Amino acid sequence: MAHEIILSLKEITKTFPGVVANDHINLEIHKREIHSLLGENGAGKTTLMNILYGLYSPNSGEIVFNGKNVKINSPRDAISLGIGMIHQRFMLVPRFSVFENIILGQASEKPPLLEKKKLYKKIAKVAKKFNIKLDLDIPVENLSVGIQQKVEILKTLYQGADFLILDEPTSVLTPQEGQNLFKDLLALKEQGCTIIFISHKLKEVMQISDRITVLRDGRVIGTKEKFETNPQELSRLMVGREVSFTIKKKDCNPGKEVLSIQDVFMQNRKGLKILKNICLNIRAGEILGIAGVDGNGQKELADAICGLQKINSGNVKILDEEITESNPRKLYEQGLSYIPGDRKKYGLIPNFNIAENIVIKDYYLPPFTRGLFLNSAYIDNYSKKVIATYDIKTPSHLVQIKKLSGGNQQKVVLGRELSKYPKLLIIMQPTQGLDVGACEFVYNKLLEARDKGVAILLFSTDLDETMNLSDRIAVIYEGEIMGEVDPRSTDVGEIGLMMAGSKRKKANAIERG
Repeated sequence: MAHEIILSLKEITKTFPGVVANDHINLEIHKREIHSLLGENGAGKTTLMNILYGLYSPNSGEIVFNGKNVKINSPRDAISLGIGMIHQRFMLVPRFSVFENIILGQASEKPPLLEKKKLYKKIAKVAKKFNIKLDLDIPVENLSVGIQQKVEILKTLYQGADFLILDEPTSVLTPQEGQNLFKDLLALKEQGCTIIFISHKLKEVMQISDRITVLRDGRVIGTKEKFETNPQELSRLMVGREVSFTIKKKDCNPGKEVLSIQDVFMQNRKGLKILKNICLNIRAGEILGIAGVDGNGQKELADAICGLQKINSGNVKILDEEITESNPRKLYEQGLSYIPGDRKKYGLIPNFNIAENIVIKDYYLPPFTRGLFLNSAYIDNYSKKVIATYDIKTPSHLVQIKKLSGGNQQKVVLGRELSKYPKLLIIMQPTQGLDVGACEFVYNKLLEARDKGVAILLFSTDLDETMNLSDRIAVIYEGEIMGEVDPRSTDVGEIGLMMAGSKRKKANAIERG
Protein backbone atom coordinates (compact mmCIF):
# COMPACT_ATOMS: atom_id res chain seq x y z
CA MET A 1 0.00 0.00 0.00
CA ALA A 2 1.43 3.38 -1.06
CA HIS A 3 1.64 6.07 1.59
CA GLU A 4 1.50 9.79 0.92
CA ILE A 5 4.73 11.45 2.04
CA ILE A 6 4.07 14.72 3.86
CA LEU A 7 7.67 15.48 4.90
CA SER A 8 11.09 14.68 3.45
CA LEU A 9 14.29 15.72 5.16
CA LYS A 10 17.23 15.40 2.78
CA GLU A 11 20.88 15.36 3.85
CA ILE A 12 20.21 17.57 6.89
CA THR A 13 23.45 18.49 8.67
CA LYS A 14 23.78 20.66 11.78
CA THR A 15 26.99 21.35 13.69
CA PHE A 16 27.78 23.16 16.90
CA PRO A 17 31.31 24.00 18.12
CA GLY A 18 33.01 20.63 18.52
CA VAL A 19 29.84 18.59 17.86
CA VAL A 20 28.08 17.23 14.75
CA ALA A 21 24.51 17.06 16.06
CA ASN A 22 22.91 15.93 12.78
CA ASP A 23 25.03 14.17 10.16
CA HIS A 24 23.45 14.05 6.65
CA ILE A 25 20.06 12.89 7.90
CA ASN A 26 17.46 11.56 5.46
CA LEU A 27 13.96 10.98 6.78
CA GLU A 28 10.47 10.55 5.30
CA ILE A 29 7.24 11.00 7.27
CA HIS A 30 3.94 9.62 5.97
CA LYS A 31 0.70 11.55 6.26
CA ARG A 32 -1.53 10.57 9.21
CA GLU A 33 1.04 8.41 10.95
CA ILE A 34 2.64 8.49 14.39
CA HIS A 35 6.34 8.32 13.64
CA SER A 36 8.71 7.94 16.58
CA LEU A 37 12.27 9.23 16.67
CA LEU A 38 14.14 6.94 19.03
CA GLY A 39 17.67 7.39 20.26
CA GLU A 40 20.01 7.85 23.18
CA ASN A 41 20.37 11.17 24.95
CA GLY A 42 22.35 13.43 22.64
CA ALA A 43 21.60 11.35 19.52
CA GLY A 44 20.32 14.44 17.68
CA LYS A 45 16.54 13.92 17.90
CA THR A 46 15.60 17.27 19.42
CA THR A 47 18.11 19.19 17.28
CA LEU A 48 16.55 17.73 14.13
CA MET A 49 13.05 18.72 15.21
CA ASN A 50 14.21 22.19 16.27
CA ILE A 51 15.41 22.61 12.68
CA LEU A 52 12.00 21.55 11.38
CA TYR A 53 10.33 24.02 13.76
CA GLY A 54 12.62 26.88 12.78
CA LEU A 55 14.51 27.21 16.04
CA TYR A 56 17.78 26.19 14.35
CA SER A 57 18.97 26.57 10.78
CA PRO A 58 20.73 23.59 9.19
CA ASN A 59 24.25 23.98 7.83
CA SER A 60 23.13 22.07 4.75
CA GLY A 61 20.27 19.97 3.45
CA GLU A 62 16.68 20.39 2.19
CA ILE A 63 13.21 20.28 3.71
CA VAL A 64 10.34 19.21 1.46
CA PHE A 65 6.89 19.68 3.02
CA ASN A 66 3.68 18.79 1.19
CA GLY A 67 5.67 18.41 -2.01
CA LYS A 68 7.35 21.82 -1.89
CA ASN A 69 10.87 22.85 -0.95
CA VAL A 70 10.54 25.12 2.07
CA LYS A 71 12.79 27.35 4.15
CA ILE A 72 11.81 27.41 7.82
CA ASN A 73 13.63 30.29 9.46
CA SER A 74 11.41 30.72 12.53
CA PRO A 75 8.57 29.06 14.45
CA ARG A 76 6.24 31.51 12.72
CA ASP A 77 7.28 30.00 9.36
CA ALA A 78 6.63 26.49 10.75
CA ILE A 79 3.21 27.43 12.11
CA SER A 80 2.24 29.00 8.78
CA LEU A 81 2.92 25.59 7.18
CA GLY A 82 0.82 23.82 9.81
CA ILE A 83 3.76 22.49 11.85
CA GLY A 84 3.47 22.79 15.64
CA MET A 85 5.80 21.66 18.42
CA ILE A 86 5.02 20.73 22.03
CA HIS A 87 8.27 21.11 23.92
CA GLN A 88 9.53 18.95 26.78
CA ARG A 89 9.28 21.98 29.07
CA PHE A 90 5.95 23.67 28.49
CA MET A 91 5.88 27.21 27.06
CA LEU A 92 3.03 28.44 29.27
CA VAL A 93 2.60 31.44 31.56
CA PRO A 94 1.53 29.89 34.90
CA ARG A 95 -0.57 32.83 36.14
CA PHE A 96 -2.43 33.27 32.87
CA SER A 97 -5.66 31.39 32.26
CA VAL A 98 -5.96 28.60 29.70
CA PHE A 99 -7.69 31.05 27.36
CA GLU A 100 -4.97 33.70 27.76
CA ASN A 101 -2.21 31.16 27.12
CA ILE A 102 -3.88 29.90 23.95
CA ILE A 103 -4.33 33.37 22.40
CA LEU A 104 -0.96 34.68 23.60
CA GLY A 105 1.02 35.96 20.62
CA GLN A 106 -1.94 35.76 18.23
CA ALA A 107 -2.91 38.85 16.26
CA SER A 108 -6.38 40.29 16.79
CA GLU A 109 -8.65 40.58 13.76
CA LYS A 110 -9.76 44.05 14.92
CA PRO A 111 -6.91 45.64 16.86
CA PRO A 112 -6.84 47.05 19.47
CA LEU A 113 -10.04 45.12 20.32
CA LEU A 114 -9.59 41.59 21.70
CA GLU A 115 -13.01 40.20 20.71
CA LYS A 116 -12.92 37.80 23.63
CA LYS A 117 -16.32 36.16 22.97
CA LYS A 118 -15.44 35.43 19.35
CA LEU A 119 -12.07 33.93 20.32
CA TYR A 120 -13.75 31.81 23.01
CA LYS A 121 -16.05 30.34 20.38
CA LYS A 122 -13.17 29.62 17.99
CA ILE A 123 -11.16 27.85 20.70
CA ALA A 124 -14.22 25.91 21.86
CA LYS A 125 -14.85 24.79 18.27
CA VAL A 126 -11.29 23.46 17.91
CA ALA A 127 -11.50 21.76 21.31
CA LYS A 128 -14.78 20.09 20.36
CA LYS A 129 -13.40 18.90 17.01
CA PHE A 130 -10.49 17.16 18.70
CA ASN A 131 -12.50 16.14 21.79
CA ILE A 132 -10.29 18.12 24.20
CA LYS A 133 -12.16 19.13 27.36
CA LEU A 134 -10.70 22.12 29.23
CA ASP A 135 -11.93 24.93 31.47
CA LEU A 136 -10.66 27.99 29.60
CA ASP A 137 -10.92 30.29 32.63
CA ILE A 138 -8.77 28.38 35.11
CA PRO A 139 -5.18 29.58 35.72
CA VAL A 140 -2.62 27.19 34.24
CA GLU A 141 -0.71 27.04 37.56
CA ASN A 142 -3.74 25.30 39.09
CA LEU A 143 -3.66 22.46 36.54
CA SER A 144 -1.86 19.13 36.79
CA VAL A 145 1.09 18.58 34.46
CA GLY A 146 -0.99 16.25 32.30
CA ILE A 147 -3.71 18.87 31.81
CA GLN A 148 -1.09 21.56 31.11
CA GLN A 149 0.11 19.37 28.26
CA LYS A 150 -3.45 19.30 26.89
CA VAL A 151 -3.34 23.11 26.94
CA GLU A 152 -0.13 23.03 24.87
CA ILE A 153 -1.70 20.63 22.37
CA LEU A 154 -4.91 22.69 22.08
CA LYS A 155 -2.85 25.88 21.64
CA THR A 156 -0.93 24.25 18.79
CA LEU A 157 -4.11 22.96 17.12
CA TYR A 158 -5.77 26.38 17.49
CA GLN A 159 -2.84 27.91 15.61
CA GLY A 160 -3.79 25.68 12.69
CA ALA A 161 -1.23 22.90 13.06
CA ASP A 162 -2.04 19.42 11.80
CA PHE A 163 1.57 18.22 11.89
CA LEU A 164 2.61 17.88 15.55
CA ILE A 165 6.06 17.34 17.05
CA LEU A 166 6.12 16.11 20.66
CA ASP A 167 9.53 16.22 22.36
CA GLU A 168 9.85 13.65 25.16
CA PRO A 169 6.18 14.25 26.06
CA THR A 170 5.96 11.71 28.89
CA SER A 171 9.13 12.76 30.74
CA VAL A 172 7.10 14.96 33.12
CA LEU A 173 3.99 12.76 33.29
CA THR A 174 2.88 10.04 35.66
CA PRO A 175 2.23 6.62 34.04
CA GLN A 176 -1.51 7.28 34.16
CA GLU A 177 -1.12 10.68 32.49
CA GLY A 178 1.11 9.08 29.87
CA GLN A 179 -1.60 6.59 28.94
CA ASN A 180 -4.15 9.40 28.70
CA LEU A 181 -1.78 11.24 26.36
CA PHE A 182 -1.53 8.20 24.10
CA LYS A 183 -5.34 8.06 23.83
CA ASP A 184 -5.33 11.72 22.83
CA LEU A 185 -2.62 11.18 20.21
CA LEU A 186 -4.46 8.26 18.63
CA ALA A 187 -7.61 10.40 18.51
CA LEU A 188 -5.66 13.23 16.83
CA LYS A 189 -4.32 10.78 14.27
CA GLU A 190 -7.88 9.66 13.48
CA GLN A 191 -8.78 13.32 12.95
CA GLY A 192 -6.09 13.60 10.26
CA CYS A 193 -3.04 14.78 12.19
CA THR A 194 0.50 13.59 11.54
CA ILE A 195 2.62 13.20 14.66
CA ILE A 196 6.36 12.93 15.30
CA PHE A 197 6.94 11.45 18.73
CA ILE A 198 10.45 11.95 20.18
CA SER A 199 11.40 9.44 22.84
CA HIS A 200 14.04 7.08 24.16
CA LYS A 201 11.54 4.79 25.92
CA LEU A 202 11.12 1.48 24.14
CA LYS A 203 7.79 0.58 25.72
CA GLU A 204 6.29 3.88 24.64
CA VAL A 205 7.37 3.76 21.02
CA MET A 206 6.25 0.13 20.69
CA GLN A 207 2.84 1.13 22.05
CA ILE A 208 2.13 4.33 20.15
CA SER A 209 4.10 4.23 16.87
CA ASP A 210 3.28 3.24 13.32
CA ARG A 211 6.95 3.50 12.32
CA ILE A 212 10.14 4.07 14.28
CA THR A 213 13.36 5.75 13.15
CA VAL A 214 16.46 5.19 15.29
CA LEU A 215 19.15 7.86 15.56
CA ARG A 216 22.64 7.30 16.96
CA ASP A 217 25.43 9.86 17.14
CA GLY A 218 23.53 12.23 14.87
CA ARG A 219 22.89 9.66 12.11
CA VAL A 220 19.87 7.65 11.00
CA ILE A 221 20.57 3.99 11.81
CA GLY A 222 17.33 2.64 10.40
CA THR A 223 13.55 2.95 10.09
CA LYS A 224 11.28 0.07 11.12
CA GLU A 225 7.58 -0.69 10.98
CA LYS A 226 6.43 -1.37 14.52
CA PHE A 227 5.15 -4.85 13.68
CA GLU A 228 8.50 -5.92 12.18
CA THR A 229 10.70 -5.05 15.16
CA ASN A 230 10.99 -5.57 18.91
CA PRO A 231 12.55 -3.85 21.95
CA GLN A 232 15.71 -5.97 21.76
CA GLU A 233 16.42 -4.96 18.16
CA LEU A 234 15.61 -1.31 18.81
CA SER A 235 17.87 -1.15 21.86
CA ARG A 236 20.71 -2.69 19.84
CA LEU A 237 20.21 -0.08 17.11
CA MET A 238 20.12 2.71 19.70
CA VAL A 239 23.33 1.91 21.57
CA GLY A 240 25.22 -0.27 19.07
CA ARG A 241 25.37 -3.33 21.31
CA GLU A 242 23.15 -5.83 23.10
CA VAL A 243 21.41 -4.36 26.16
CA SER A 244 20.32 -6.48 29.09
CA PHE A 245 16.72 -5.95 30.23
CA THR A 246 17.28 -7.85 33.47
CA ILE A 247 19.06 -6.46 36.51
CA LYS A 248 21.61 -8.84 37.97
CA LYS A 249 22.40 -8.18 41.61
CA LYS A 250 24.12 -9.99 44.43
CA ASP A 251 22.28 -10.98 47.58
CA CYS A 252 21.95 -8.14 50.03
CA ASN A 253 24.34 -8.16 53.00
CA PRO A 254 23.11 -5.31 55.22
CA GLY A 255 25.42 -3.77 57.80
CA LYS A 256 24.99 -1.10 60.43
CA GLU A 257 21.82 0.98 60.52
CA VAL A 258 22.52 4.23 58.65
CA LEU A 259 19.13 5.98 58.59
CA SER A 260 16.40 5.85 61.21
CA ILE A 261 13.10 7.71 60.79
CA GLN A 262 10.73 7.61 63.76
CA ASP A 263 7.16 8.97 63.82
CA VAL A 264 7.82 11.78 61.36
CA PHE A 265 4.75 13.97 61.00
CA MET A 266 4.41 16.96 58.66
CA GLN A 267 1.59 19.27 57.63
CA ASN A 268 1.50 22.07 55.08
CA ARG A 269 0.64 25.72 55.58
CA LYS A 270 -3.06 24.95 55.20
CA GLY A 271 -2.88 22.42 58.00
CA LEU A 272 -3.27 19.39 55.72
CA LYS A 273 -1.37 16.26 56.76
CA ILE A 274 1.41 15.46 54.27
CA LEU A 275 3.38 12.84 56.23
CA LYS A 276 1.67 10.71 58.86
CA ASN A 277 3.93 9.19 61.50
CA ILE A 278 6.47 7.73 59.06
CA CYS A 279 8.75 5.03 60.48
CA LEU A 280 11.56 3.63 58.31
CA ASN A 281 15.13 2.41 58.62
CA ILE A 282 17.91 1.60 56.16
CA ARG A 283 21.17 -0.20 56.77
CA ALA A 284 24.49 0.01 55.00
CA GLY A 285 24.60 -2.03 51.81
CA GLU A 286 20.87 -2.20 51.07
CA ILE A 287 18.36 -0.42 48.86
CA LEU A 288 15.00 0.52 50.34
CA GLY A 289 12.54 1.41 47.60
CA ILE A 290 9.57 3.68 48.22
CA ALA A 291 6.67 2.66 45.95
CA GLY A 292 3.69 4.89 45.41
CA VAL A 293 1.77 6.97 42.92
CA ASP A 294 3.49 10.32 42.48
CA GLY A 295 2.24 13.02 44.85
CA ASN A 296 1.69 10.86 47.93
CA GLY A 297 4.37 12.52 50.06
CA GLN A 298 7.54 11.15 48.45
CA LYS A 299 9.14 14.54 47.73
CA GLU A 300 8.24 15.88 51.16
CA LEU A 301 9.75 12.84 52.87
CA ALA A 302 12.99 13.17 50.90
CA ASP A 303 13.16 16.92 51.56
CA ALA A 304 12.57 16.38 55.28
CA ILE A 305 15.47 13.92 55.54
CA CYS A 306 17.74 16.30 53.62
CA GLY A 307 16.94 19.34 55.75
CA LEU A 308 15.02 21.12 53.00
CA GLN A 309 11.68 21.03 54.85
CA LYS A 310 10.93 21.16 58.57
CA ILE A 311 8.91 18.40 60.16
CA ASN A 312 6.27 19.05 62.83
CA SER A 313 7.25 16.13 65.02
CA GLY A 314 9.33 12.97 65.07
CA ASN A 315 13.04 12.50 64.58
CA VAL A 316 15.55 11.50 61.93
CA LYS A 317 18.96 9.98 62.69
CA ILE A 318 21.97 9.18 60.53
CA LEU A 319 24.39 6.73 62.17
CA ASP A 320 22.67 7.33 65.54
CA GLU A 321 23.17 11.11 65.31
CA GLU A 322 20.07 13.30 65.44
CA ILE A 323 19.82 15.35 62.22
CA THR A 324 16.28 16.66 62.44
CA GLU A 325 17.42 20.30 62.71
CA SER A 326 20.49 20.01 60.47
CA ASN A 327 21.01 22.06 57.31
CA PRO A 328 21.78 20.56 53.88
CA ARG A 329 25.51 21.42 53.89
CA LYS A 330 26.08 19.83 57.30
CA LEU A 331 24.19 16.72 56.17
CA TYR A 332 26.29 16.51 53.02
CA GLU A 333 29.46 16.70 55.10
CA GLN A 334 28.07 13.88 57.25
CA GLY A 335 27.82 11.67 54.16
CA LEU A 336 24.31 12.27 52.79
CA SER A 337 23.84 12.79 49.04
CA TYR A 338 20.52 13.78 47.50
CA ILE A 339 19.55 13.49 43.84
CA PRO A 340 16.21 15.30 43.40
CA GLY A 341 13.57 14.27 40.88
CA ASP A 342 13.73 17.57 39.00
CA ARG A 343 17.47 17.65 38.35
CA LYS A 344 17.26 20.68 36.03
CA LYS A 345 15.48 22.84 38.60
CA TYR A 346 17.07 21.70 41.85
CA GLY A 347 20.28 19.88 40.90
CA LEU A 348 22.04 22.19 38.46
CA ILE A 349 22.92 25.83 37.77
CA PRO A 350 22.19 26.23 34.02
CA ASN A 351 24.67 29.03 33.29
CA PHE A 352 27.56 27.28 35.06
CA ASN A 353 29.75 24.93 33.05
CA ILE A 354 29.92 21.18 33.58
CA ALA A 355 33.02 21.30 35.79
CA GLU A 356 31.48 23.97 38.03
CA ASN A 357 28.30 21.92 38.43
CA ILE A 358 30.28 18.79 39.26
CA VAL A 359 32.18 20.49 42.11
CA ILE A 360 29.36 22.79 43.26
CA LYS A 361 29.10 20.99 46.61
CA ASP A 362 32.85 20.59 47.22
CA TYR A 363 34.41 23.76 45.80
CA TYR A 364 35.34 25.10 49.27
CA LEU A 365 37.09 21.90 50.38
CA PRO A 366 40.64 20.73 49.62
CA PRO A 367 41.82 19.53 47.13
CA PHE A 368 39.25 21.53 45.11
CA THR A 369 40.59 24.68 46.71
CA ARG A 370 43.97 26.02 47.74
CA GLY A 371 43.60 28.57 50.48
CA LEU A 372 41.33 31.31 49.13
CA PHE A 373 41.53 30.15 45.50
CA LEU A 374 40.04 27.32 43.48
CA ASN A 375 42.44 24.58 42.39
CA SER A 376 41.54 24.82 38.70
CA ALA A 377 43.89 22.08 37.54
CA TYR A 378 42.46 19.56 40.02
CA ILE A 379 38.86 20.60 39.21
CA ASP A 380 39.51 20.17 35.47
CA ASN A 381 41.01 16.69 35.92
CA TYR A 382 38.32 15.58 38.37
CA SER A 383 35.46 16.76 36.13
CA LYS A 384 37.00 15.09 33.06
CA LYS A 385 37.17 11.83 35.00
CA VAL A 386 33.48 12.07 35.95
CA ILE A 387 32.55 12.90 32.34
CA ALA A 388 34.42 9.83 31.08
CA THR A 389 33.12 7.50 33.79
CA TYR A 390 29.49 8.51 33.30
CA ASP A 391 29.64 8.74 29.49
CA ILE A 392 28.50 12.37 29.40
CA LYS A 393 28.39 13.45 25.76
CA THR A 394 30.09 16.86 25.54
CA PRO A 395 33.01 18.35 23.60
CA SER A 396 34.45 19.91 26.77
CA HIS A 397 34.08 20.09 30.54
CA LEU A 398 33.77 23.88 30.11
CA VAL A 399 30.50 23.74 28.14
CA GLN A 400 27.56 25.42 29.90
CA ILE A 401 25.30 22.79 31.43
CA LYS A 402 22.20 24.26 29.74
CA LYS A 403 23.68 23.36 26.35
CA LEU A 404 23.63 19.62 27.11
CA SER A 405 20.68 17.36 26.33
CA GLY A 406 18.35 16.63 29.24
CA GLY A 407 19.70 13.12 29.65
CA ASN A 408 23.31 14.29 29.76
CA GLN A 409 22.40 16.94 32.33
CA GLN A 410 21.02 14.17 34.50
CA LYS A 411 24.20 12.17 34.08
CA VAL A 412 26.16 15.13 35.44
CA VAL A 413 24.09 15.11 38.64
CA LEU A 414 24.31 11.33 38.95
CA GLY A 415 28.06 11.42 38.40
CA ARG A 416 28.58 14.19 40.93
CA GLU A 417 26.68 12.39 43.69
CA LEU A 418 27.63 8.76 43.04
CA SER A 419 31.34 9.55 42.60
CA LYS A 420 31.49 10.56 46.27
CA TYR A 421 30.27 7.14 47.52
CA PRO A 422 28.27 8.67 50.37
CA LYS A 423 27.10 6.83 53.47
CA LEU A 424 23.47 7.50 52.53
CA LEU A 425 22.16 8.22 49.04
CA ILE A 426 18.62 9.51 48.53
CA ILE A 427 17.66 9.34 44.88
CA MET A 428 14.39 10.23 43.19
CA GLN A 429 13.43 8.92 39.75
CA PRO A 430 16.95 7.59 38.99
CA THR A 431 16.33 6.96 35.29
CA GLN A 432 13.71 9.57 34.40
CA GLY A 433 14.65 10.97 31.01
CA LEU A 434 17.39 8.38 30.38
CA ASP A 435 17.59 6.01 27.44
CA VAL A 436 17.82 2.22 27.74
CA GLY A 437 21.61 2.12 27.63
CA ALA A 438 21.93 4.87 30.24
CA CYS A 439 19.37 3.11 32.46
CA GLU A 440 21.44 -0.06 32.42
CA PHE A 441 24.50 2.02 33.32
CA VAL A 442 22.74 3.80 36.22
CA TYR A 443 21.39 0.52 37.63
CA ASN A 444 24.88 -0.96 37.64
CA LYS A 445 26.27 2.15 39.36
CA LEU A 446 23.59 2.05 42.07
CA LEU A 447 24.19 -1.63 42.72
CA GLU A 448 27.94 -1.02 42.77
CA ALA A 449 27.44 1.67 45.42
CA ARG A 450 25.15 -0.62 47.42
CA ASP A 451 27.69 -3.44 47.30
CA LYS A 452 30.34 -1.02 48.64
CA GLY A 453 28.19 -0.33 51.70
CA VAL A 454 26.14 2.72 50.66
CA ALA A 455 22.62 2.81 52.11
CA ILE A 456 20.22 3.86 49.34
CA LEU A 457 16.72 5.26 49.70
CA LEU A 458 15.12 4.96 46.28
CA PHE A 459 12.00 6.87 45.18
CA SER A 460 10.62 5.82 41.81
CA THR A 461 7.19 5.87 40.16
CA ASP A 462 8.38 3.03 37.89
CA LEU A 463 7.21 -0.03 39.82
CA ASP A 464 9.24 -2.47 37.71
CA GLU A 465 12.37 -0.44 38.45
CA THR A 466 11.57 -0.32 42.16
CA MET A 467 11.00 -4.06 42.36
CA ASN A 468 14.12 -4.94 40.39
CA LEU A 469 16.50 -2.67 42.31
CA SER A 470 15.16 -2.79 45.86
CA ASP A 471 16.03 -5.22 48.64
CA ARG A 472 12.96 -4.04 50.55
CA ILE A 473 9.98 -1.95 49.45
CA ALA A 474 7.91 0.38 51.62
CA VAL A 475 4.62 1.45 50.06
CA ILE A 476 3.40 5.01 50.64
CA TYR A 477 -0.16 6.23 50.21
CA GLU A 478 -1.37 9.73 51.14
CA GLY A 479 1.71 10.31 53.27
CA GLU A 480 1.40 7.07 55.21
CA ILE A 481 3.46 3.90 55.01
CA MET A 482 1.05 1.07 54.20
CA GLY A 483 3.68 -1.54 54.99
CA GLU A 484 6.88 -3.17 53.78
CA VAL A 485 7.24 -6.09 51.38
CA ASP A 486 9.98 -8.29 50.02
CA PRO A 487 10.09 -7.76 46.23
CA ARG A 488 11.30 -11.34 45.72
CA SER A 489 8.12 -12.84 47.18
CA THR A 490 5.48 -10.19 46.44
CA ASP A 491 3.58 -9.76 43.19
CA VAL A 492 2.82 -6.46 41.50
CA GLY A 493 -0.91 -6.82 42.19
CA GLU A 494 -0.42 -6.86 45.94
CA ILE A 495 1.79 -3.78 45.83
CA GLY A 496 -0.75 -2.09 43.55
CA LEU A 497 -3.49 -2.61 46.14
CA MET A 498 -1.27 -1.07 48.81
CA MET A 499 -0.44 1.88 46.52
CA ALA A 500 -4.17 2.48 46.12
CA GLY A 501 -4.65 2.44 49.91
CA SER A 502 -6.88 -0.63 49.89
CA LYS A 503 -4.49 -3.00 51.66
CA ARG A 504 -2.04 -2.80 54.54
CA LYS A 505 0.83 -5.00 55.57
CA LYS A 506 2.67 -4.97 58.86
CA ALA A 507 5.96 -3.09 58.68
CA ASN A 508 7.82 -5.93 60.34
CA ALA A 509 6.65 -8.48 57.81
CA ILE A 510 10.14 -8.75 56.31
CA GLU A 511 12.73 -10.76 58.07
CA ARG A 512 15.85 -8.59 57.99
CA GLY A 513 19.03 -10.57 57.82
